[in-house]
Amino acid sequence: MQNFFSYQIVVDNLPQSEQRYRLKADAEDCAKIKEILKIPGVKSFSGDIRLKLNRKEHLLKVWGSVRASLELESVVSLEIFSKDYETEFELVYDTEATLKSQREEEEEFSIYDNLPDVIINGRIDLADIAIEQIALIMEDYPRREGEVFEFKSEFEPGSSRRNPFEVLKNLK
Repeated sequence: MQNFFSYQIVVDNLPQSEQRYRLKADAEDCAKIKEILKIPGVKSFSGDIRLKLNRKEHLLKVWGSVRASLELESVVSLEIFSKDYETEFELVYDTEATLKSQREEEEEFSIYDNLPDVIINGRIDLADIAIEQIALIMEDYPRREGEVFEFKSEFEPGSSRRNPFEVLKNLK
C-alpha cells in the first residue's frame, strides 16, 4: 500500500509509442497533496500527462497539463479562499544519465543550457511531476483578488495612534 499520492512509471517497461496517463486525486490523495504543498486544502487535482520514449536518443519526453483547485490563506486578511490553477509543461529526461554524469555536464555547459533531467532508480513519478508543476506556479504570498496590503507606520507624524504616556496621564 502506498503512503502518498503516486503514479510511478518504470521507464524500461515503456513502449516507444506515445503513452497517455490521466491522473485524478481522490479525497485521500487531496489530503496528502495538501500536506505536501503546506496549504489549508485541496478541492481537486487532476492531470493529463503524455510520455514518449526515444530509445535511440536515450530521451524520455514528458508533457501535458495539470489542474488544481486549492484553498489558500491570504497573507493580507488571513482568510481562507479558493483559487484554481492550470498549467502546461514539458520535461525531457535522459534515460542513461546519472546524478554524477549530470554534475559533470553542468560544469561544461552554461546556466542557460537546458540539460535533461535524470531518472532515478529507473522510475519517474507522474504525481510528483504534476504536484511540482502546480507548486511552481503558486504564489509565494497568496491573497484574494483585489486585496492590497497597506502599511501605515505608527511613528509617522499625523498618525492616529496616541502616545501611551498621554493615555496614562489622562487616567489621573
